[in-house]
Amino acid sequence: MRAVTRQARRTLVRPASARNSLGVRCMGTEASSRGDPPLPKAPSKRYTAVTHPEDQASITPAVKELLDRSNAYVLPVYARPPIVLAKGKGAYVWDTQGRQYLDFSAGIAVNALGHGDEGLVEVMRTTASTLLHTSNAYHHEYAGKLAELLIKLTQAQGGLGWAPGTSQPVTNGTSGAKVFFANSGTEANEGALKIARKVGKERWAKATGKPSDDPSCDKFEIVCFERGFHGRSMGALSVTSNPKYQKPFLPLIPGVKVGQLNDTAGLDGLVGEKTCAVIVEPIQGEGGINVADIEWLRALRKRCDEVGAVLIYDEIQCGLYRTGSLWAHSTIPADSHPDVVTVAKPLANGYPIGAVLMRDNIAEVMTAGTHGTTFGGSPLACALGYHVLSRLSDEAFVASIKETSDYLEQRLSLLTKWFPNILHEQVRGRGFIRGLGFKNTSHPGRVVEMARERGVLLLTAGQDAVRLVPSLNIGAGEVGHAMDVVESCLSVLDSE
Repeated sequence: MRAVTRQARRTLVRPASARNSLGVRCMGTEASSRGDPPLPKAPSKRYTAVTHPEDQASITPAVKELLDRSNAYVLPVYARPPIVLAKGKGAYVWDTQGRQYLDFSAGIAVNALGHGDEGLVEVMRTTASTLLHTSNAYHHEYAGKLAELLIKLTQAQGGLGWAPGTSQPVTNGTSGAKVFFANSGTEANEGALKIARKVGKERWAKATGKPSDDPSCDKFEIVCFERGFHGRSMGALSVTSNPKYQKPFLPLIPGVKVGQLNDTAGLDGLVGEKTCAVIVEPIQGEGGINVADIEWLRALRKRCDEVGAVLIYDEIQCGLYRTGSLWAHSTIPADSHPDVVTVAKPLANGYPIGAVLMRDNIAEVMTAGTHGTTFGGSPLACALGYHVLSRLSDEAFVASIKETSDYLEQRLSLLTKWFPNILHEQVRGRGFIRGLGFKNTSHPGRVVEMARERGVLLLTAGQDAVRLVPSLNIGAGEVGHAMDVVESCLSVLDSE
């Protein structure tokens, strides 16, 4: 495994001259060398005044022209503020008016290496100029390399049933798992559900002696959980149990049952003999940064085994080192692991890619023609994914994530003590996927707006949380600045 990552670093890590670019913390060297800043004694009030106004009077004619063009030609499915982003570097972006923002949203947990990374740009330039697209009618060199890296890292660091430290050589032509490449997280989840449906039919056929395509097959139900989010296409939307997203598009696919996260007592009635798949986020992102209990995941795994259901972990937002480990489930016991993992967001740092990792006993039902994609797993997407994953998996980089995310946790914990009338006591999440829970559900949206008007980009999550998902190479100084702005916003709320 070390040989794989060492080779990746030799060929793909950006030149040293790029490592000190504005806002970039390559391998966490700056934060590690100087140590974390001291914790404040009281909340900052330095940023109580608006510095990046968004009122109508502040919208310049040039910005208005851009907004008007978008309104005239782009489908209005996004609620966006009246700013137009023009460029980014490291942890920062600038709008067309030249105003700088600290990006603590990372393109919704996508830009793991920040903006304008020179190593990534070089891989994009060289690959695009050599072989941009082939379709999946032909082999190319990059898909196999990225799939190998994903599986070997999972074996070495834990996941998909492998305990950390596993080394499994290729035997009889297989590594123990397979990867399907898609273009997005939604596509990855669609693929996982489709594969699980086929597994369910094959297991039903084996149990009954009937053909898998027999119309009497009733092993097709899918279980999901409240506050989960798995995408917006019809299949993924069907297991995203939020009425806000689902209601306008009913009816959705049949056979979906909805449970509650961490409700162990309800599992037997929820997951039954007709269940072919269970999909869950180990840490729910969009739904509010809600963490699944380890013992509940173990009970869920056990129940899936009892009825022959495929267990899918959607790690599209919480995976790939955002929690400090490769997968959010890497550090929990192997008897709590899934059959399938879906991943997307940070894998190519913003270039569209998704992936489905599955154990061999799941992959064996899929043959040529049972699934496919035109663009998924292109040379460019896979080359970028290989570069990003090689960088993220570097031991020094992972250590930097832990150090800086620990500092973030300390700063967030102070907020819950300083603002008990506004915030829930417990900070949610792990590593760099964090949520601040608010007692008043109108406050998260206000805080996100107030922070943006003070030069920091945040996100909401669910009905009651502010979500913090910065780039994974962010520095402690940038964390400190973001927290100073959040403290100032909460101070304004507290004074009202």
